[in-house]
Amino acid sequence: MTDLELKELVASLAIAQKETAKQMAETDREIKELGKYQKETFQEIKASQKETDRKLDKVAKLVGSVTNNQSDVTEEFFFNSLQVNPHLGDIKFDDIMPNLSKTKNGVKDEFDIVMTNGNSIGIIEVKYKVHSKDIDKLRDKKITNFRKLFPIYNKYKMYVGIAGFHINNEAEKNAKANGFFVLKRYCEV
Repeated sequence: MTDLELKELVASLAIAQKETAKQMAETDREIKELGKYQKETFQEIKASQKETDRKLDKVAKLVGSVTNNQSDVTEEFFFNSLQVNPHLGDIKFDDIMPNLSKTKNGVKDEFDIVMTNGNSIGIIEVKYKVHSKDIDKLRDKKITNFRKLFPIYNKYKMYVGIAGFHINNEAEKNAKANGFFVLKRYCEV
């Protein structure tokens, strides 16, 4: 290799190195720009998520209000009906209490309607729409909790009922199979 060839090679390497440095600088600039874009996009997504969460919370509150309103209306309907006619079948009750709740020894429960007379107690679970699982919960949990929370009534004959604006056939059969009274909405015309 001659001196001239060596000089040309070194010159071409210097040019290539400058071009590489220029490309690296451009790549660094693009990486910084991409990082800035990603950060802006992340902030936009975060703000959008926050707005979506706010809207979902609003919808959840609205649905909760509707559900609570339906429950309140249903409970009031059956409470008022039983006040006018405090019977379960042929059993007449003297007193009726709405929303009886108690906590004792780590057990906490609420009973929608409780009716008493001198020797009998009636417990009515009220649902807007009754499902078979509601009957199971009443049988497996609510009755047991009532006995734990109100031992004063343990010598009383207990009658249990389920009340609802809509009770599907499976739930009604389940209730009757468990010996529960079934109370449905009724209106004379």
